[in-house]
Amino acid sequence: METLLDSLVTTEWLEAELGAPDLRVIDASLFLPGTGRDARAEYESEHIPGAVFFDIGEIADLDDPRPHMLPPEHKFASRMQSLGLGDGNRVVVYDNSPLHTAARAWWMLKIHGAHYVALLDGGLRKWKAEGRPLAFGREPHRHGHFTAWRDAAASIAKAQVLALLGTGSHEVVDARAAARFEGAEPEPRAGLEAGHIPGSRNAPQGGFFNPDDSWKRGEDLRAVFDGAGVDLAKPMVTTCGSGVTACVALFGAHLLGKEDVRVYDGSWSEWGADPDTPKARGTAA
Repeated sequence: METLLDSLVTTEWLEAELGAPDLRVIDASLFLPGTGRDARAEYESEHIPGAVFFDIGEIADLDDPRPHMLPPEHKFASRMQSLGLGDGNRVVVYDNSPLHTAARAWWMLKIHGAHYVALLDGGLRKWKAEGRPLAFGREPHRHGHFTAWRDAAASIAKAQVLALLGTGSHEVVDARAAARFEGAEPEPRAGLEAGHIPGSRNAPQGGFFNPDDSWKRGEDLRAVFDGAGVDLAKPMVTTCGSGVTACVALFGAHLLGKEDVRVYDGSWSEWGADPDTPKARGTAA
């Protein structure tokens, strides 16, 4: 699963590989606040056999008031070890969320040194639609030995984003729904102004997928960025509400062979809460 073509694996491939000693499967579902859905409870009620639950809300820097910020390296390593992940494992990540949150876990694993990580194309929705096997409860597993190091260049801070405004050197791509990007509806988290980073482009995360939740590919995928007015020749910064669906846009760019992409981890949870940051409303210029 090292090559670009293997960044996605099929449901057929995964079912055939289940039980392989070096394979680890992760459910990384997460839902927006206020939806009434409990990702861990849903995992325990049904999941792909052998899968463990990757809690994006907890595998974070809980001392930081901003949600879902990257955790310290030692915490990430500890959590991966407790999930049974070890150096050299092949890891397949999936979700059952309309936010397609598996991309966040994929990114976190990659920037912490995991080499063999793929997303399950279509996630749990496609897996279930095809009648593939399911398990329930919690999966027994041994602790792994996971060595974590952080690629510091993989994310970008607010001050760096501010410095880019107006330069035209980068594309800032916002993966939130259009109504949130335009400021037409309130944010799901309290205390945030509505709108978007000036000059950013809107490519809602749902647009990267086909009706069966599989990823768009090739020209269909490129058309998502083209439709948002994104110049793929420029370095890219991806953003969203809290740095989670920003990873969908990053993964979409990855599937097109584009690797000069960084995540603004604070995203709108930080930008929208700061009265001093510039904010725009309406569609992108």
